[in-house]
Amino acid sequence: MQPGACGAPVPGSGVAGARVPFARPDRHIPTLSQHSDNTNKDKSFPPNPRSRSSVPAPSAVLSTLRQVPFFAALPELHLEQIAASARQKKFPKSAVIMSQGDETDSMYIIASGRIKVVISDEEGKEVILSMLGPGQFFGEMSLVDDHPRSANIETMEVSEFVVVGKEDFKRFLAQNFDMSLAFMRELVRRLREADKKIESLALMDVYGRVARVLLDMAEQTVDGQLVIKRRLTKQDIARMIGASREMVSRVMKDLVEMDHVSFRGQAIVLHEKLAEAAR
Repeated sequence: MQPGACGAPVPGSGVAGARVPFARPDRHIPTLSQHSDNTNKDKSFPPNPRSRSSVPAPSAVLSTLRQVPFFAALPELHLEQIAASARQKKFPKSAVIMSQGDETDSMYIIASGRIKVVISDEEGKEVILSMLGPGQFFGEMSLVDDHPRSANIETMEVSEFVVVGKEDFKRFLAQNFDMSLAFMRELVRRLREADKKIESLALMDVYGRVARVLLDMAEQTVDGQLVIKRRLTKQDIARMIGASREMVSRVMKDLVEMDHVSFRGQAIVLHEKLAEAAR
């Protein structure tokens, strides 16, 4: 995956407008919209019976594109042109959208749902590089350097995406200075995030690494609290910091006893003391 793909969650809403259902693996029924989209499909990997594509309503795609800083920098006319050529895809939970080493020619913007970016070794050991939600994106690096995908992308829940092709992306990047500058800023931001993660893995103990992950994934509520609203398992944390699930369980228990965190249903509420553990 691209350097620093683990940026803080960007709040966003799902895409309004046309909804694209996904088919059961054992029963794929083509629709008229699918036939009309056959010429625009990503030909780098075979058709997936679990996903469908259609030409989305421009207004639906525009609301998603505007959440991405470098697309938001485009003039409205150019943004509408990208929206008109973009596609919308929907995948069920636990679907593998792309695999490490895939040759693809598009970037994905998350309209709704969540995905995880995963790498694994020959023995099947997995490391989660990041978890991304609405308004965030992946795949843009391959559009620039033409290298294969560097990680696996898996959905954590039913998810919808806006897919932008390589040629459209590169054409507007070359024609618009503000978009190019915003794109470079995003790459720098992700590189800084990668530096912070490397620092935490190299210099922090397990307590510090767990605290850093919790702080990075939290969102600030209206009353100023830091809360992780989405379900986050101890196994997920373990795979993000390179520790065992048992060790993460002990750390989380200690953090609760020390009043660093508390649980509100599935949500994790972070207290002010937790920031000290991440230093």
